[in-house]
This record gives sequence, C-alpha cells and structure tokens, in this order.
Amino acid sequence: MAPLPQRHRSAQGVAAASLLGIVGLLAVAPWIVTRTDPQECLLARSLGPPSPAAPFGFDVQGCDLLAQTLYGARTSLGVTVAATVLTALLAVVLGGIAGYAGGRTDAVLSRVTDVWAGIPLVLGGVILLSGVEERGPAQLTLVLVLFGWPPMVRVLRASVAREVVADHVTAARALGAGHLRLLRRHVLPGAMRPLLVFASAYGGVVVAAEATLTFAGVGLGRPTQSWGIQLYEAQDWLARAPHLLVPGVFVVLAVAGFVLLGEALRDAA
Repeated sequence: MAPLPQRHRSAQGVAAASLLGIVGLLAVAPWIVTRTDPQECLLARSLGPPSPAAPFGFDVQGCDLLAQTLYGARTSLGVTVAATVLTALLAVVLGGIAGYAGGRTDAVLSRVTDVWAGIPLVLGGVILLSGVEERGPAQLTLVLVLFGWPPMVRVLRASVAREVVADHVTAARALGAGHLRLLRRHVLPGAMRPLLVFASAYGGVVVAAEATLTFAGVGLGRPTQSWGIQLYEAQDWLARAPHLLVPGVFVVLAVAGFVLLGEALRDAA
C-alpha cells in the first residue's frame, strides 16, 4: 500500500490529537469545574432540555447531564487506559516468551492464544460479568484484560520473532549476551513499536466495549459514573429527550480519537 501523502498524515495526527484533547479535557474537568454536582438531582427538572444554565440539559432523575458526562469521563477513560496498559504488559510477557523462545513453547502459546481469541470480547464479558454481583471499575478492567489480550500477544510475538533473527541481535548473542540482556537491550526496544501503535488504536475498542457492556446491563452500575451508565439509563427516554444521547457522542469521539491516534503513529513509524 502506498504511503499517505504528508498532508493527509498531518491531518490525521491533528484530528487524533484534537479528539483525544476533547475527551482528555472531559476527564480532568471535574477537578477544574466545581459548580456542577452529579449527585444534585431534582425531579422537578427531569428531562429538562439544554439551556445556558445547563448546556447538556438534565437526565430522567433531574441530574445535570454536563456534570454526569464530566464525571463519567473519568471512569470510562480510566478503565480504558488501565485495561489497555495491563493488556499491553501481558502481551509483552506472553508475546515476548513465544517470539523469543520459538519451537514448542511458541507453538503451545500460539495455540492457546488462537483458542482464547475465539471468545469475542463483549460476549466473554457478558458471560463472566453476569455472574458477578458487585461490578466496579476494577472488575470490569480485569474482564476486559482477560478477554482482550490475544490480539496484542499476536502483534508482539510476530514483532519479537522478526527481531530475534536481526543482525544486531545475532551479533550480541555471539558476543555472549544472555537471554535477559538480549530481550531487554536488543529485542524488545525494536519490537515494541508495533505494539504501541496497536495499543493506541486498541484503546478505542476498550472504550466501545466498556460502554457496550454497561449499556447491556452487565457492566458498571451506580453509584459509579460512566458514559455507559448514562446511555443505559437513557434508552427508554430518547424519544422525549434526545439530548440524553450526548454521552454517546463522546464515546464516538473517544473511539475515533484512539483509532486515529493509532493510524497516525503507524504512518509515522
């Protein structure tokens, strides 16, 4: 595939930075803006439309939708970052071992990865979380890691396998470098770039998965604030109050931002 023209790559990077800047601002806004309280709810203003005093309007319980969205960003993006980082760390361990060791070890880990990859992320989350009574950010993060690691492991395993046969690694081995030194100093630094690119785009998958699981009623629950919870509670009222879809707009922005960031990093590599 021909590389993208420079102006397209620049536009892609700017778009990714802008979208992530928006969702990042939402994530830190609760520490900056103190006039809105997500717990201050009045039934008298239930489903109130947007206004200068409440730019996003009010939800069915009369809570300020702006405050709910701001505080929900912290949870949704926090789960996304935590799940992506933990999945990447697991990929470094499993993919690094498989790609470096090769042979039977690689074959066994690859087969396990292939079998586990047959369980869709959302379906696995629904099955496991349905039997969990208390579902908080920690539980949801662990489930997203548990069913989301195979793609990252495959990426790093392939990257490590290429690096192992590179000339500089062969030279270091000939000079007596041990396995840990080879991995740490000569193999992983070159193998990590594809993983970082993939992980950046994978953040969008995690954002969508968190919102989907919560919207399906098996993800996060109150009193936690998250975009998925807002959409779950709004589904019966969208015909009367379409402004309740605002959190969904930010889910789309976050997904697009992570995907574009991954593409921008790939094109820059």
